[in-house]
Amino acid sequence: MKKYIFALVICVIPLLLFVGCNTTEEDTNIQLAEVTRSVFYTPQYVALEKGFFEEEGLDVELQTTWGGDKTMTALLSDHADIALVGAETSIYVYAQNPKDYAINFAQLTQTDGTFLVAKDEHPSFEWDDVLDQSFLGQREGGMPQMVGEYVLKQHDIDPHGDLDLSQNIDFANIPGAFLSGDYEFVQLFEPTASTLEEEGTGHIVASFGEESGEVPYTVYMAQQSYLDEHPERITQFTRAIYKAQKWVEEADSTEIAQVISPYFEDTEIDMLAASIDRYKEQHSFAPTPIFNEDGWDRLKDIMEEAGELPEDIPFEELVNNEFADEIVSEEGE
Repeated sequence: MKKYIFALVICVIPLLLFVGCNTTEEDTNIQLAEVTRSVFYTPQYVALEKGFFEEEGLDVELQTTWGGDKTMTALLSDHADIALVGAETSIYVYAQNPKDYAINFAQLTQTDGTFLVAKDEHPSFEWDDVLDQSFLGQREGGMPQMVGEYVLKQHDIDPHGDLDLSQNIDFANIPGAFLSGDYEFVQLFEPTASTLEEEGTGHIVASFGEESGEVPYTVYMAQQSYLDEHPERITQFTRAIYKAQKWVEEADSTEIAQVISPYFEDTEIDMLAASIDRYKEQHSFAPTPIFNEDGWDRLKDIMEEAGELPEDIPFEELVNNEFADEIVSEEGE
């Protein structure tokens, strides 16, 4: 995936569906691109809805870009100031030798956010149940698929030899393809996984987040030039995210669900709360924006295991913890 998607990114093909942001204006507007819409990103929606960005004097405009390739293209072509996307994308971009690459400056999630969903009930699920079954995976080279393969291998399952694995469905179309296609297993984020279970069209049988352990799964990144030109905005943005992380850690899941419900209008509050509970139970929401070096090494191990690590890039090359360290230090953990 790294060879194809980011060849497009480096060419910086303009995206017609985005309205370009003017980063030369001395204002407080930030164009934020999220890789998908998911309960997995709950602290971000809390920061927006609770006014934490406004408290920092920022006007944050959120756009959902549906996929790592589109998100990074938006960032590198100046159609977004900050991107919420998998940390692996910064490695792919750097390996292509761009002039102004992406720097990770704040972490939002610290585990995989997907769940293994089966069409049929598996009351006593064992990982061997997936052997020789049709499995609808996530896109090749993305964190969900790489973590999925990593977990399967931990259970002595060869994803490409022991399964009938499909990876040819666009991210946004995976749930629909699972329901309409001849697939027994699929890897899904919340609230989609719980929604299918509620409808009786799917059954959550395992958590990839629990199986894989901590990893810097979804992070905020910006181009190096943006960090150099707007350090105060990055500081304000990071502070707002940290406020949201602390609030989410302390708040009840139902209260959180009510706050983020405008971003999931088709999902009932109870369903949102159940999804939030799943993520809180497995500690998916990072407690601070600080990006851990051990997590970076684990990320590279997962990428290497999947055959997707283009080169061994040092932590300090693509991670800048200065903003997060300052915020956590002044606010207190």
